Amino acid sequence: MPRTVPVHPLNTTEGRRIWLRAQRLDTSVPFGKGAEATAAAVEHLGYVQIDTINVIERCHHHILWNRIPEYRRADLRQAQSVDKSVFEYWTHALSYVPAKHLRFFLPAMRRHRREGHKWLTSVKPTDLRKVLRLIRRDGALTIRDIDDDVLVDKEHLWASRKPSKRALQLLFYTGMLTISERNGMLKTYDLMARHFGWDKPPKPASVSEATAYLLDRALRAQGIVSLDSICHLDAPSKPAVRRLIGARVRRGELMPVALQGAGKQEHWARPETLESAGDGAGDRVHILSPFDPLIIQRKRTELFFGYGHRFEAYVPKDKRVFGYFALPVLAGDDIVAALDLKTDRKVRKLLVQKWSWVGAGAKGARKELKRRIEEELHRFEHFQLAE
Repeated sequence: MPRTVPVHPLNTTEGRRIWLRAQRLDTSVPFGKGAEATAAAVEHLGYVQIDTINVIERCHHHILWNRIPEYRRADLRQAQSVDKSVFEYWTHALSYVPAKHLRFFLPAMRRHRREGHKWLTSVKPTDLRKVLRLIRRDGALTIRDIDDDVLVDKEHLWASRKPSKRALQLLFYTGMLTISERNGMLKTYDLMARHFGWDKPPKPASVSEATAYLLDRALRAQGIVSLDSICHLDAPSKPAVRRLIGARVRRGELMPVALQGAGKQEHWARPETLESAGDGAGDRVHILSPFDPLIIQRKRTELFFGYGHRFEAYVPKDKRVFGYFALPVLAGDDIVAALDLKTDRKVRKLLVQKWSWVGAGAKGARKELKRRIEEELHRFEHFQLAE
């Protein structure tokens, strides 16, 4: 008869403190500074999402700045283009990923080579050959270096009308090309083998290795995990991950967690993680990106923090609650406000369009809390407007 595995009860305060520690938001300088710190942060988090919206600083820079107080945009450029310690690929969205983890993405690249990509169904072989010939002959290029395209109809709303851009995108997904540099949203493409200087590419991860990678990545960056949080927007991976969790529970490497308010949703953590739940995050204030790992899984954020974030950039104006581009504010271990911000680069000011108190911020004395948030807003403004 199999032995019964004890379930560890955990209230949401303990749960979010564990998550904040895993996210390195409970300490002032967890990774150091410079390009090395940038690579270390990406490796610890597993990935840093990239997004095109530029109302304030783009989210990849914003996420890193929240964990590296002296972060500069040039640090990420150095890590990607010079040190080559990070690269871009698809996780649940386009993201920066540690270069040392590239082998876990090679199976997806091979699949796209065999099957194509659902968003790029009309790319012609002649266009693929054209851009490959140009890059092999002339070196890395951007879409602006190709000026002889005959425009075609869009396949979907976000598609390009340039056949060469579609070809570059498909070759990126297949792993033939990589993004060797990024300036804003302008991507420079190069042959992946040439960019990394390979004699031969790394060996692709096996299915079991890829499953362990997903689980270990989540445990490192989340502390307490569920199937949904491990396999965010990746439902096909859930059965294999569940089997691996079961095996680790039987070996005593993971412990089931009964998280307050989670109902039937199962959670797990390493025993040592539960032993070191520790104190709160002090009085640190973080103005978070809506794409921050602490926020992007909306249901998880609401479970742990009691805060349901709304991303309202695509919501009609009269139906918005927090504003067009609201940013959650973390103070200590509570989300206390949502600030709708906009950077006016002409007058060099960070504008607060709307200030909404939420959670603990809506209940307690606000004067001191507002002062602390405003101090962080000044620091954020300085980062926003720095060259």
